[in-house]
Amino acid sequence: MDRELSGGVGKAEPASSTLLGNRTKNTDAANHLHPGDETSGTDVARARWTLLRQVLRQKQMDTPEVKQVSVRRFATFDLFTRKRVLTFDPSDTSDGKWVTYRSVSFPEYSALLRDNLGPLRVDEVLNSFDNTGNVCVWPSEEVMAHYCLRKRHMFKGAVCELGGGMTCLAGLMVAICADVKEVLLSDGNEKAIQNVRGVIERNRQAGVFGSTHISSRVVRWDSDSDIAALEGHFDIIMCADCVFLDQFRASLVDAIRRLLRPNGMALVFAPLRGETLGLFCQLAQEAGLCVCQHQQYDAQVWDVHLKMQREGKEAYDENIHYPLLLTLTHRPQPASHAQ
Repeated sequence: MDRELSGGVGKAEPASSTLLGNRTKNTDAANHLHPGDETSGTDVARARWTLLRQVLRQKQMDTPEVKQVSVRRFATFDLFTRKRVLTFDPSDTSDGKWVTYRSVSFPEYSALLRDNLGPLRVDEVLNSFDNTGNVCVWPSEEVMAHYCLRKRHMFKGAVCELGGGMTCLAGLMVAICADVKEVLLSDGNEKAIQNVRGVIERNRQAGVFGSTHISSRVVRWDSDSDIAALEGHFDIIMCADCVFLDQFRASLVDAIRRLLRPNGMALVFAPLRGETLGLFCQLAQEAGLCVCQHQQYDAQVWDVHLKMQREGKEAYDENIHYPLLLTLTHRPQPASHAQ
């Protein structure tokens, strides 16, 4: 597959992925299932690893399971444009192409990203924590970043993005546009965070963060030491497409519960397919969190969704591609009464 940006150098284009358009997810709220929509976790995992293997080999994705999650089906909601940076730092010989991501709706906000890290190595795929975030900027991350810009006045205090992949685009946009004290960009994969560190430094040099303190670190949801170091610290936590891995779903719920302040809120964006989103909601409720599901949370995203629905399921399947928004908060504690 051609991993280079399409179009001429310096030409602005929709912020679609350079490799894959939407990662394999098996995410569907239980009460929205339709006959024949279910996909087992095993099938999803098999398709995901086949997809990554073919990225490594740069082969065409021609199996039915992989075609189901291919970029050729749906790549972007066209919420950002991207423009190649011709020459940023001649001394930077690392993999990746620097581009400017600019919001279509809020063009005053933009960020420099390096969202193509070169070929993945077999040892990285086999030995590193979830590498899907090292492939591209996924549509759910794009949607979450757009939502954060539109709702920038709701952000305050300390903000954390979990599982943000190689760019943490949404968290980066919060640091740029919102009046917050601090933003932590995190992922469980060390290579992703290495890239995020470079992204932060480039944008810091550009002076886009104002007084906001922005940092990055590896945070694995299943690591007690990682979570304990940040426990009860954040007013807002957000993540996109992070509920599809069966072995980490419960850990993600626990991480959100522990990291949130008592009056904090989590924003979770994920497509509606299979059982995984429903299982995530169930686990969150069992952990004492209040869960609200939102389908129409942004007019522009909804308009693209309706337009793509008319294209048919060969191009776009809402059960796979449309991210729902979940808001999670701590359940109110019963008031204590003096004896």
